[in-house]
Amino acid sequence: KPGIRAGANFFFFFKGDSDYYYEDFSYDPYYNNERRVEFESKTDFYVGFYGALKLTKYYTLQPEVTYSRQGSKFQYNDVIYNNEMEYGNSIRRSGQLDVSYLSIAVVNKFTFNEKFNIHIGPTLDFVVDKSTNFGNSYSSYRDVDADVDLAFTAGIGYNFTKNIGLEARVKKGIIPVLDFSDSSHTNVVFSVGATYTFDIK
Repeated sequence: KPGIRAGANFFFFFKGDSDYYYEDFSYDPYYNNERRVEFESKTDFYVGFYGALKLTKYYTLQPEVTYSRQGSKFQYNDVIYNNEMEYGNSIRRSGQLDVSYLSIAVVNKFTFNEKFNIHIGPTLDFVVDKSTNFGNSYSSYRDVDADVDLAFTAGIGYNFTKNIGLEARVKKGIIPVLDFSDSSHTNVVFSVGATYTFDIK
């Protein structure tokens, strides 16, 4: 049976320390005493469709194609130059990285009591659009380095009827998609949304 799914994404980059430095500014006098960039979580949306192939009473194989908007808000230091083009003061500014993925997933769904279900499976995500917004300021910050991400998703769901349900998932990427000097980031997405399964077979 075909179906559609849509909801909200809560995205952040995974790393032990969320503060990183621009490799271009290793000689910056502020390098050792101020944080260069700090990534924050970002909320956006996803929408997609699936085909639910129920193979047994408890197991459904569910291929999915999803458009997912992700990215990050961040704070960074912008160095102000004096008239002689020498380093002056450092000002803290805000920016935003927007990345859109087309995600292809193969979800294994296990249903209990015809209501509750759990799902787990791999996904392959392709970047279809990306942009970085710094306002009117200049920075050497770069966008995502990898155009493809391999991830695994796991979640739970609840079916109110045979057509309408809710789901909550977490997706963890394993490919570094953003590199800074000796640090790298992988994608982590928490999602909450609704599903609608059509009666068409």
